[in-house]
Amino acid sequence: MASDLSSLLNSSRALNSHLSRPDLPSVNLSLDQIEAQSRRLVSRQPGASSDADRANYLLAQAHVDAPALANSIAHLNTSTTFSPLQPLQDTDVAGYLRHAHEQNLISTIEEGRRETQEHFYRLLEERSHKDWEAKKRRVFEELGGRATNDSKALAEMKKSFHGKAALAASTGPSLTLQMQSKMMAYDRAISELNAARLRGTSCPVIHLLMQAAASLNSEPSSQQMFQNFHVLAKITGEPPALPPVEHAGAHILNAPLFERKYARVYLGDSDSREAAALRTQIAKGSREALEDQFWDIIERTIQSRPMEARLGGDPSVANKIRAFLLMRYYKNGQWEDRIELVAGQPLWAKLYYLVRTGHAQEALDEALKSQQAVEHREDSFISHFRSWVESPERRLPKPHRDHLQTVYNAHMLHSASADPFKLALYKLMGKLEPSRRTVPQVTMTTEDWLWFQLAMVDEEEEGGLRGLTEVLLSYGERHFDGAKKGVWPGVLLMCGQFERSVAALWEHPETEIEAVHLAIALAYHGLLRVPSRAETSDISPLTLSPLSPPALSLPMLIWRYVRQFVKMDAKEALQYVYCVCLSADQGDGVGRENVETAWELVRRIIVLAHSGPAWEELVGGFRPDGTRFSGVIEQGATLLHLQNTAQYNEQILIRAARDSEENDRIPEAIKLYNLAGDYGTVISCLAQALGNTLAQPAGETEKGKIIERTAVEILRHYERTNRAVGKDRDAAVRLLRIREALNAKSSGRFDVVLEIMESTDLIPLDGDVAKITRKAEEFKDLHDALQRNLQVYLPLTMEALAAVHQSIKNSATAETTRQMTLTALRKKSRSLMVFAGILKYRMSPDVYSYLARLDVEIAL
Repeated sequence: MASDLSSLLNSSRALNSHLSRPDLPSVNLSLDQIEAQSRRLVSRQPGASSDADRANYLLAQAHVDAPALANSIAHLNTSTTFSPLQPLQDTDVAGYLRHAHEQNLISTIEEGRRETQEHFYRLLEERSHKDWEAKKRRVFEELGGRATNDSKALAEMKKSFHGKAALAASTGPSLTLQMQSKMMAYDRAISELNAARLRGTSCPVIHLLMQAAASLNSEPSSQQMFQNFHVLAKITGEPPALPPVEHAGAHILNAPLFERKYARVYLGDSDSREAAALRTQIAKGSREALEDQFWDIIERTIQSRPMEARLGGDPSVANKIRAFLLMRYYKNGQWEDRIELVAGQPLWAKLYYLVRTGHAQEALDEALKSQQAVEHREDSFISHFRSWVESPERRLPKPHRDHLQTVYNAHMLHSASADPFKLALYKLMGKLEPSRRTVPQVTMTTEDWLWFQLAMVDEEEEGGLRGLTEVLLSYGERHFDGAKKGVWPGVLLMCGQFERSVAALWEHPETEIEAVHLAIALAYHGLLRVPSRAETSDISPLTLSPLSPPALSLPMLIWRYVRQFVKMDAKEALQYVYCVCLSADQGDGVGRENVETAWELVRRIIVLAHSGPAWEELVGGFRPDGTRFSGVIEQGATLLHLQNTAQYNEQILIRAARDSEENDRIPEAIKLYNLAGDYGTVISCLAQALGNTLAQPAGETEKGKIIERTAVEILRHYERTNRAVGKDRDAAVRLLRIREALNAKSSGRFDVVLEIMESTDLIPLDGDVAKITRKAEEFKDLHDALQRNLQVYLPLTMEALAAVHQSIKNSATAETTRQMTLTALRKKSRSLMVFAGILKYRMSPDVYSYLARLDVEIAL
């Protein structure tokens, strides 16, 4: 071996012998010597070793062996990182498969981790965006960003309802012309609903909403909402029309009871037998709605292409299905791959589509027509299919299902040529492999897939509808709204997630109106859970909690909707507020909270509505003859759960009057107190308002004139009926007289001013010092409005004295008469100054100086 190496060395040296240069010495060093020389050369470089030494020193202080780590890294072979620990022989197939399986697991875990991370950050971004949008809308609302909410209305709301953020800080759809048209289409249904509730009869509100959606064909969301309402109608079993009423009271016997029909079960124990039956009904109704929808598609498809359908003169269901299959699966003279022909026809596809469109009995009839051919291929199919069709729950006994599972596993599961529709039929009958939720070539569309899931649901297995709901929620909105927008709310509706469905509609501005009306329809039938006031968020109407089912704040949703048009159409807004009380029967005090919230919303409507005939139509009023007429609110008091007139007056009129006072809407407050029969408060409020109009320049504005007219009407009526006799009424009468004197002064009739002021008996002008002193002492007992306006009527009276004095002084009357009149005027002026001197502490020095100056002019 050594000789071989030596000869190899010599031959290698001979390779470049012809290139040798005699001026360069040859180097004969071993590898170790070369390494040592290299290290010495490196050590001579300045700073090369000092940094390394310093780093090693610092790392050594932290108990890190840097040279050992460097040696390990230098000898690390990364090429074997994902290689087997033991070398695999070329013939070790099992080892190779095991290693490949392990690598697949590792890559799957890594891929799952990466997808989970991406999904988390995507959801976080979406949630942050939604929260930001909701908060932004709230800010715009509070700052008056909406065109329909002027600054005055916002100021009134903030002042009157401060601290009630869950309802006051709210948003709603912008009132475009398109939105108004949609609102008008839907509000008729709500008016009819409340009219039926007042009569004590049921109302097909869902079908009314379906008609409204159908009338909005130009709306992009109308078709989807029509289908959603159709789903709800199937779930609730609401008929399109009620039985006719033959005589008075017949509705009690003829009409089904719709209102809150499902509330007890829906709001009760979710694990009870009744709750499971309700979930079965929800799945069945949703499935039937999808069947109706698909049948409508088939009929429209056949009508659009009659020559291709070749329907002929047979309009039967089976023939229409045959025609549809011909149009869909028969191309260029042959049927598509995997479509199995039985007795010359695609029987499995035909049976499946008959079941898919809700014609199970017709499917059984078709199967029986080809019984011999079917049994030749699947000998037990007909008997199982008959049992399945005739079962009310569409559920076979376990032995039958086990047999179907065996046949399915043996002949279809792994067969590449099995008819997909036969496979789907077996899965439906035996509820086989519920976790494998798709059937190739069968569940092609979202609607087909949903129908198949609902048909496979069994409340006794796989969690039932709740198990399906968990799967759908794990998919999320992004999964369903990819191909067609607006599908997700319908998906939630079909699996019984009613609150989530409404919230999903509300999240999109174009379907906010539909969200409100769907919520009302659900609440009417008792299929909506409302959170307590403490659980209600001020951002989103939906409340989610890990300890309780989802809940939706119907009051918040309705107020956000109606506040956009409450000032334009208060009566229509009231119709929606009536619906808040639909949840009055909910337990744990939530129902009572909803009723109280409805009262609060009614009061808000009263405060925000414009005064005038429409406002009086809302709250009621008095006719010219003094008789009282009721308003729309009082007529619908039973819908607000107001038991009697006293409760209506206290909860609505009086509290709305107080809110009106706080918002400086005094005329409305006075009328509301008057309607409530609180006559003492009417007069007190009237006196305060009249006092304010005297003390402020605004008293001459339209608002002041309205208050004066209201005061005149009410005082005239109270004097005739002898109501509210006392200090407040006397003060109101005097304040009105002072207002008359001010008006007379504006027209230059100072003699009338003086006559009016003397009639009020507020100022002693007869010169009797004792009487003046007594009047000054009694001043503190006068009404506050009269005391506050002392600086108004004292100068007014003195100005009248001065003007009359000047007029008499310059008149051409007899000297004796003129002197007597002037003397009387001076006496009155002196009396006023004595009275003013005693009450000098009640007025400003400027006013007293002004009175003194006028008194001097009169005395001259």
